[in-house]
Amino acid sequence: MTFDEYQKKAITTDAFGGKGDFLSIAFINKVLGLVGEAGEVAEKVKKLQRNQSGKLTVKDRHELLKELGDVLWYLSAISHYLNEPLDKVASDNLEKLFDRKARGVIKSKGDNR
Repeated sequence: MTFDEYQKKAITTDAFGGKGDFLSIAFINKVLGLVGEAGEVAEKVKKLQRNQSGKLTVKDRHELLKELGDVLWYLSAISHYLNEPLDKVASDNLEKLFDRKARGVIKSKGDNR
């Protein structure tokens, strides 16, 4: 499955019907949802470190992957609301990263390096 195929299927599960523009309630809902889901990933990792000394069980791994799926859904929906295919978001990101790597600035500071 490509990212674009995922995006087309995933948006059919959007409570807002995939409709709305930048800063609509539907769009803001997706941005807040992304932050919340990313926070859930971080929270699970924190608790694994704190409660289990970082030892990952099969169940923990499964639960963490489910949360990552939720992050993917929100990323996909946000790019949909911005009228951008998820495949393009992914390929543009790789292009940026490989350019940074080629210039030796992967570990540098700032967004536009």
